[in-house]
Amino acid sequence: MYIKRLLLIIVFLGLVGAGTFAYMVYDSFFLPNTRFNNEEAYIYIPSNADFSEVKARLEPLLDDLEAFEAVAKRKQYISRVKPGKYVLRNGMNNNEIINALRIGNIPVKVSFNNQESLPLLAGRISNQIEADSISLLKAMQDTAFLREQGLPADAALTIYLPNSYEFYWNTSALEFRERMLQEYKRYWNTERIQKAENKGLTPVQVISLASIVHKETSKVEERPRVAGVYLNRLKRKMLLQADPTVIFAIKKESGNYDTVIKRVLYRDLALDSPYNTYRYPGIPPGPIAMPDISAIEAVLNAEKHDFLYFVADVEAFGYHKFAKTLSQHNRNKVQYVRWLNGQNVNR
Repeated sequence: MYIKRLLLIIVFLGLVGAGTFAYMVYDSFFLPNTRFNNEEAYIYIPSNADFSEVKARLEPLLDDLEAFEAVAKRKQYISRVKPGKYVLRNGMNNNEIINALRIGNIPVKVSFNNQESLPLLAGRISNQIEADSISLLKAMQDTAFLREQGLPADAALTIYLPNSYEFYWNTSALEFRERMLQEYKRYWNTERIQKAENKGLTPVQVISLASIVHKETSKVEERPRVAGVYLNRLKRKMLLQADPTVIFAIKKESGNYDTVIKRVLYRDLALDSPYNTYRYPGIPPGPIAMPDISAIEAVLNAEKHDFLYFVADVEAFGYHKFAKTLSQHNRNKVQYVRWLNGQNVNR
């Protein structure tokens, strides 16, 4: 009788222990373990991060970090940490959290435009993905890469077409550069290359000219007409005489791209720079800024006309007055110069 009672006690204790263990397992795996109030929280896990780094980033987001670590061990996540951006939803349990960190790397939207130099572009991109600006700039300026693509150093900016793209947050500098090269090649399809060739231009020259058009006017509907003016001047072997190229030359020489120049002076036109289109014929060796797609398309689909000159229209700000002759242009210019002087714009 005693042995039988003892066996019953042992069985009972075993059942209690098993039940307790099962509850602990259930508690660790399946009970909610988040402590943030928003519907979602994001965690960024750097490349080469170990589990201790993951714990440090999760600590403010979880109620029970020890329970999470126990589940991570059982699911062998500790030795299989993956970098990326991950989303945690309010009320997730440890099992769901581990699964999210295993396969839930979500893309981020990377956007850029109007960057006047590679350093500025690298800084802009480094704020959106893991790669830092130094590694990005090194990849962008890599001479071997540029030589392989047939690009001079001055034209390195051309392959970065402004837009919004999806990347994984843990994208490396080289991966970013390779993706941008693919997008560049995709854009320059057979039809666009043929349009460029019909104008006697290469893709780099199209983008370089588009950067001038982009700077000359912010009005998208006016850009094909402005592009037509420059193409007409090129056909006639005339200097482009584009003020934005002089402004860029000044900035490039000083190394200060934040300089604000509202008015080009006669002394600026003497600056000895291949970007000074008042001194050097043809299209500059590279873009003076990052043109948006509308400016590139404006060059490829330029308006056909006989205009050779244009000047800002002070009666319709943002637009320009166009002229076919120098005398007509000078008459238009008088009004603009008078307005500048009235505004005390001396630089």
